[in-house]
Amino acid sequence: MENSRSPILFDLDQTIIPWDTQLVFRCYVLKKEPVRRFLTLIFLCFLPLNKVLGAGGMKRVFHSYLWKMPHSKLQEHVEGFINEWLPKLPYPEILKEIAYYKKQGNPLILSSASPELWVQRIGLKLGFDQSYGTLFSWNEKTSLFPEIIGENHKGREKVLRLKEVGITNGLEGFTDSKADLPLLYLCKEKTLVNPLPKIRKIGEQNNWRILEPDKPWKNRLSFGIGCIRQLFGFWKP
Repeated sequence: MENSRSPILFDLDQTIIPWDTQLVFRCYVLKKEPVRRFLTLIFLCFLPLNKVLGAGGMKRVFHSYLWKMPHSKLQEHVEGFINEWLPKLPYPEILKEIAYYKKQGNPLILSSASPELWVQRIGLKLGFDQSYGTLFSWNEKTSLFPEIIGENHKGREKVLRLKEVGITNGLEGFTDSKADLPLLYLCKEKTLVNPLPKIRKIGEQNNWRILEPDKPWKNRLSFGIGCIRQLFGFWKP
């Protein structure tokens, strides 16, 4: 494959969209079904076990707000989220990057730690050719702690998943997080989007491109407040 037509690899959360789509989708569902806000207590009770359960375990607990939801209703919420909220969420500057590479004919690959159930729909809406996320077994009615199929799709797991579908390199990679260094190292060019401090330092040392679109919050405190409001379903885009 010629370098000019090599894949462009994108992270999703806090790269294309400023927020974590797991929290934003949760907020969307809780606004539609307010009684599910009470299930947030389950997640809060498990927070002290964060280090014991790990990221994958806590991700299962996080989705307990979907307990007993019929799969047809879950898919309905996904479609509503895509149509009603997604257009308001991405950084405009990153949408321009996506559009540029789409016009150049580069395959666009979305790789996220968020559930593939809505990552694929987001990717389709934004013009990506392939989209991958964490796979869950949702069942006809969602379990209290839905099972993850395989591994939590983060860090090295993203690289392994891409390798399975024949993607072993890229022209450019976009992310905000140090967790995506394995993804970036597949790519000739690296672009950081409002990077967290640890990866910003690495990026500056290696002269990587850094994009800093305007964030929808003023400081870390207002970001945290926004996340809490999303957790309980009291936020809107």
